[in-house]
Amino acid sequence: MKIKFTALVFMLTFVQTTLANTAEVAVQHFPNPSTVSQALQPLVSGEPPSFWNDHPKTNSEWHQWVDTIAAQTLKTLPMLKERMQVSVTATQLGNVNAFMVTPKTIAPYNQNRILLHFHGGGYVLNPGEAGTAEAIMMAEYGKINVISIDYRMAPDFLFPAAVDDALTAYRELLKQYPAENIGVFGTSTGGGMTLALMLNAKAHDLPLPAAIVVGTPWTDLSKTGDSYFTHEGIDNVLVSYDGWLGDAAKLYAGDHDLKEPLLSPIYGDVNDFPPTLLVTGTRDLFLSNTIRMHLKLRDAGVAADLVVLEGVSHAQYLMVSDAPEAQRYFNEASQFFDQYLAN
Repeated sequence: MKIKFTALVFMLTFVQTTLANTAEVAVQHFPNPSTVSQALQPLVSGEPPSFWNDHPKTNSEWHQWVDTIAAQTLKTLPMLKERMQVSVTATQLGNVNAFMVTPKTIAPYNQNRILLHFHGGGYVLNPGEAGTAEAIMMAEYGKINVISIDYRMAPDFLFPAAVDDALTAYRELLKQYPAENIGVFGTSTGGGMTLALMLNAKAHDLPLPAAIVVGTPWTDLSKTGDSYFTHEGIDNVLVSYDGWLGDAAKLYAGDHDLKEPLLSPIYGDVNDFPPTLLVTGTRDLFLSNTIRMHLKLRDAGVAADLVVLEGVSHAQYLMVSDAPEAQRYFNEASQFFDQYLAN
C-alpha cells in the first residue's frame, strides 16, 4: 500500500497572539471535489486543525503550544526522510542555526548549486528540525542540496530577528557559492521571508540569487486583501486571520507597523528582483497575498510565473508528499530553478 506522509509543518503555517476581538467563523463545507487528486480529497474536504483558533496569551503558553505541535511534526520526519532518501545534518551559516539536507543522488547539473530554504510557521512554529519537511521533499524531488534556516522566532525574538538571520545566512552562503548558483524558496511565512530577504539584500548591496520560489507567501501581515475576507471559513487550514494567524503577526511585529516592507514585502520596492515562481490554491486564505505580489512583480518588469492549484487550501499541496499536487509543486519549482541557476 502506498504510504502517504502528511507534512504537518505546513498545516501549521501560522500563529497568533494578541487576543483582540475574534468573531465566530463558520467553517464552510463543500462537496468532495472530483477535480482534486484522490490523495488530497480527504484533506480538502476535512475539518480544520483543532488549534486554528487557539490564542496563547503568555510566553509560557506560546512555548507550550509550539512544542506540542512541533512534537507531532517531528514524529513524521523519520519516515519522510527514509522515503525521500535524504540525510539531514545540523550546521550553521555564520552564527545562524541551519540544517543541511542532502539527497542520496545529486543531479550532475546541480553539483555546484545550492537552495536556501525558509520554513513556514507564522514566525513562531516549527523550531529546529520540525521546520525541514519542505526542504526534505525539495532535495529529493530536485536532486539538489538544500540548506534550511532555523531562524529565531517569537515570542523570544521579535522583528527583525528572523529577517536578520536570513540576511546573515545569505551573506555566509555567498562566501561559498556565487549568487548565480543560489536559489531561495519557502512556503507561507517562508515565502514572505524569501521576498523580504530580496529587499534586505538589495538594501545592503548584495547580489541577488538567480531565482526564487515562493509558495503561498505571507506578503501582507495586515488583514488587507480580498481573500482574507472571501476565503474565511473556506480555507480549512488557516480558516481565518482572526484565528492564531493575526495574533502571530502582531506578536512578531511588536511595536512595528505591520505594513513595514520587511514584515509585509508587498509594500517594498521589488524592482530588479530575480525571476520568481509563485504558487497558491483556489481556496487559499493567502490567494490575494500571492496574486497581489505576482502583479506587483510583473508591473516592475520581473519575470514572474503564477501557478494556482485547483481546490486546495493554504499550502495543502505540500501535505501529502507523493500526491500529484505535491509532485507538481516540486517539479515546477525544480524546473524553474534549473532554468535560471548557473551550473
